[in-house]
Amino acid sequence: MVFDFSINPQGETNRIVKFIQETVRKTGFSKLIVGLSGGVDSAACCVLAVHAIGARNLFVALLPYSGLNQSGLKDAKSIIEKLGIPGQNVYLADIKSIVDQIIRQDPSIDKLRAGNIMARLRMIFLYDLSKKLNALVLGTENKTEYLLGYFTRFGDEAGDLQPIRGLYKTQVRQLAASLGIPEKIIQKAPTAGMWLGQTDEKEMGFTYRDADKILYLYVDLHKSIEEIIKVGFKEEIVESVITRLQKNDFKHKVPYICVAPLS
Repeated sequence: MVFDFSINPQGETNRIVKFIQETVRKTGFSKLIVGLSGGVDSAACCVLAVHAIGARNLFVALLPYSGLNQSGLKDAKSIIEKLGIPGQNVYLADIKSIVDQIIRQDPSIDKLRAGNIMARLRMIFLYDLSKKLNALVLGTENKTEYLLGYFTRFGDEAGDLQPIRGLYKTQVRQLAASLGIPEKIIQKAPTAGMWLGQTDEKEMGFTYRDADKILYLYVDLHKSIEEIIKVGFKEEIVESVITRLQKNDFKHKVPYICVAPLS
């Protein structure tokens, strides 16, 4: 089976820019704030936001955990400089001391729980700044992460608007290239920065390249697992991707609400 997985970068840019502009207008806001990690997703969202509302109306939060993922911090600063975002629009806060204080309360906290704490704490910072600045929080989640549930609930998946959630990771990379984002950022191993040496693909056990195609066939084209395997994907990879999708489907439905009967 041959299928076209590519996008029209200019068309997508226009569509997303219009979405951002219309969302900001109809909600009565004029400013956005985004957490910039130095990865391709947040970098693409920053560029799109600048296209939509201008650099002076975009605020950026850099929220590193001390020395963890210093290369990401460096790349984030390069994006800020490239886009001409004013220095007064940039907020830098090291979250290490707060995270460590929480971890010290419970010796059983493992690296995954610690990473979730980081993600949720960063969102606390972002939403507090959004209140201070009267700005909407710009989400940075892509379609792959969303479908696989590869996010921290009420953490890195949060946002008032999600401009790239309709694009798979490989499609975001394609869009990023057309937006002029440096190849170094586009091609580097994606990481949530949750612990030293952590990468998304190592943690998931498969590549975004495989996951995107499998998800596209399964979700968008409604192919069965058997049909996807016949395309040429290894059975264990297909099952791993689909199992993760199914296991984390509950994340898309929380909170579960007890609806009172009509009186």
